[in-house]
Amino acid sequence: MAPQREWFEKDYYKVLGVDASADQKAVTKAYRKLARETHPDSNPGKEERFKEVSAAYDVVGDPDRRKEYDEVRRLGPAANPFGGGSGGGGGPFGGGGGFRVEDLGDLGDVLGGIFGRRGGRGGAPRPPGPQRGGDLETELHLSFVDAVHGVTTTVNLTSEAACSTCHGSGAEPGSAPVSCPTCGGRGVTDDNQGLFSLSAPCTRCAGRGTIVERPCHTCGGTGSERRPRSVKVRIAAGVEHGARIRVKGRGTPGRNGGPAGDLFVVVFVAGHPLFGRRGNDLTLAVPITFPEAVLGAEITVPTLDGPTVTLRVPPGTRSGRTFRVKGRGVPAAAALGDLLVTVEVAVPGALSDAEREAVEALAAASAVGTSVRAHLGAGQAV
Repeated sequence: MAPQREWFEKDYYKVLGVDASADQKAVTKAYRKLARETHPDSNPGKEERFKEVSAAYDVVGDPDRRKEYDEVRRLGPAANPFGGGSGGGGGPFGGGGGFRVEDLGDLGDVLGGIFGRRGGRGGAPRPPGPQRGGDLETELHLSFVDAVHGVTTTVNLTSEAACSTCHGSGAEPGSAPVSCPTCGGRGVTDDNQGLFSLSAPCTRCAGRGTIVERPCHTCGGTGSERRPRSVKVRIAAGVEHGARIRVKGRGTPGRNGGPAGDLFVVVFVAGHPLFGRRGNDLTLAVPITFPEAVLGAEITVPTLDGPTVTLRVPPGTRSGRTFRVKGRGVPAAAALGDLLVTVEVAVPGALSDAEREAVEALAAASAVGTSVRAHLGAGQAV
């Protein structure tokens, strides 16, 4: 992918709040946190910040693009072909000695085409090459259970897609694009000006090098149409809220034979009436009675999969204690999580006469007021 203007102007690592040496896992973790904090559905007024965060992750979240971006940052402002800096050395035309058109790579080829370089690298101007299609982004809302176990589903969106009639050629079925007679298929025309030969995109074929004599009746010769479409998406087990799934090649169509862009699916996970989540562990709050906490008990605990498990609560268990049930958490590929059960002693709001008499007898027998607060000092009254 060719560097974009924004690559020279923005520090995507700073946007995501990570160091440039951060690994991909840290970059993804930072993005997911910011996506939750800035998504416009739950954070009105933060649309621009969400777009900025998403744009940064588009680049540094992809290992290949990140390498290109890091190389651009290493070369510094002098490599910026979109606009020079101040002074004499801020851009490729800013002086500093030793400037050659060839040193600018693809930009050198463009300049060579403008000034009609004969011989050497590039030779005659090249017709426009394949252009990659644009990326798209959509949302997918999942239930808590589907996010934990994974699911294959579809997302529906309306976007530019290859024409369903001509399949992207732009030509009416039964015909095909032909070489442009004006530019001879080069995509450019020359205007000889003595020493220089100025080149410009061919006005007849718009620089494509081909023309469509019989345009497709559906797309009018563009090769693409805006239409609803469904894209199948496989969501791995354990996907987290705010995750951004990349579906390669399902963005907008490319031009001149270029590849299609990618589709990014942002996942939103609904809550669950019983269970929560902490990484790959599931959490569950279970109420127990005061006698169960004091005397101990065996209690039945539900799991997300359906089958219950029996949990032994030892005598003298305090409210808020957490027990770990191995292997009953999120079945993620990296590691199987556990079920974390937190017991909470339920305090009744109303007592029957018999219950009140029992509690009063317990209070009298145990002298609770002095024993549990003795560490606070002798001045504490019962």
